Amino acid sequence: MPDVYADITKVEPQMLDAIADALEVRSADPQQVEMRNKYLAWLDLPAGAKVLEAGCGAGHVARHLASFTKSSTVVGLDPSPHFIEKAKELSKDFVSLEFQVGDARSMPFEETSFDAVIFHTCLCHVPEAERAVAEAFRVLKPGGKLAVFDGDYATTTFSTGPDDPLQQCADAMMGSFVHDMWLTRRLPALLRQHGFRVERMDSHGYVQNDEPAYSFTIIDRGADALVANGQIEAQAAATLKSEARSRADAGEFYGFINFISVIATRP
Repeated sequence: MPDVYADITKVEPQMLDAIADALEVRSADPQQVEMRNKYLAWLDLPAGAKVLEAGCGAGHVARHLASFTKSSTVVGLDPSPHFIEKAKELSKDFVSLEFQVGDARSMPFEETSFDAVIFHTCLCHVPEAERAVAEAFRVLKPGGKLAVFDGDYATTTFSTGPDDPLQQCADAMMGSFVHDMWLTRRLPALLRQHGFRVERMDSHGYVQNDEPAYSFTIIDRGADALVANGQIEAQAAATLKSEARSRADAGEFYGFINFISVIATRP
């Protein structure tokens, strides 16, 4: 089953709403907030900077950028009109924030338009991600900063022992919702190939034990993908979902993903 994000304009509104809800859950997670604050601070943006978030979805990171930075303008770009409408609805109180429908591989902006470009858990979903990187270079001003934050999704695990059945959910979710699970491992080389100077690359371990709300969204979508792929029956999927919650109730749940951030500069 291909990554649904890779052709997001063809996804049904009901699934888009479920994705947006899961991303809102993730965005509010304290560990996610800490990781986001840390890598955005490394951008060291000047007052009045103009910032683009490419692949903004329903706008949770763009809203954070608008409140986190001293930017005069934050622009969110996404190929899904449904996401853009939802982003506008959720961001109506932010005067310095605007949203636009568009593809990161062919950005509807003039050259040297932005002081910073952000790809937040976006590039791993983009077929031909190198085109999006080239576009980021084009729209950045000389000296402008690029920030990429993405999951090293091949590390995703819920296993607490060998042959743990919950690992099926992790593998199915990543196979169905991530176009390139290994992109982060090639990021520095990819950015340098397109003219960027890489300033730093950092690892951010994300682990959940108590109240693993975001991990549940991964397990649930992974279990549903197993059913859709014909690998298990619906009752087995319900059992996997129940097992995850039983472990959490007993304090025995474990979920882990390693995230990577890269900060680069257009010379």
